[in-house]
Amino acid sequence: MSAGAHHAHERRFPLGAEKLRTPERLALLERERVILLCREGVRIGSALDVGTGTGVFAEAFAGASLRVTGIDPNVGFLDIARRLVPDAEFTAGVAERLPFDDGSFDLVFLGQVLHETDDPAAALKEARRVALQRVALLEWPYRSEEIGPPLAHRMEPSKILELAKNAGFLSIEKIELARLDFYRMAPA
Repeated sequence: MSAGAHHAHERRFPLGAEKLRTPERLALLERERVILLCREGVRIGSALDVGTGTGVFAEAFAGASLRVTGIDPNVGFLDIARRLVPDAEFTAGVAERLPFDDGSFDLVFLGQVLHETDDPAAALKEARRVALQRVALLEWPYRSEEIGPPLAHRMEPSKILELAKNAGFLSIEKIELARLDFYRMAPA
């Protein structure tokens, strides 16, 4: 990716890498439950972790014996991910322009990243394009809280559902977790 393309991505996780792996944040993510929900009802052998950051979910997918690729615009985060998750592949890039062929992954996962993208509609269209069986999203609920981004940065569920329908998803489920919202979509 050229330096110009890298800098064209405006929205980024504003805090340092150490904030991505605090015990409090890891507990909040419910990684084991999310992995089960991602796999429920379909055979998943490969996963693309979009907005992988330091590889928190890539690590969980690899631990579940999936072939994992992570993508993120932050090359510093990717260096950390490569050290922490040596069984996964990582590449620099953005959700709106995934550098993979159509149907490359059984699962495309966007963990707390859709609200960070410059163009959520394009990100969902790209996720659908490269997903063979399922796209899954983990997002902050639309309410003011002391943790997470301010309400102005969060996405209303109705907006996520509208974007998903416009991206061509026919089946869209929303599942409320303890502190986050999980969306599961079929690409065809």
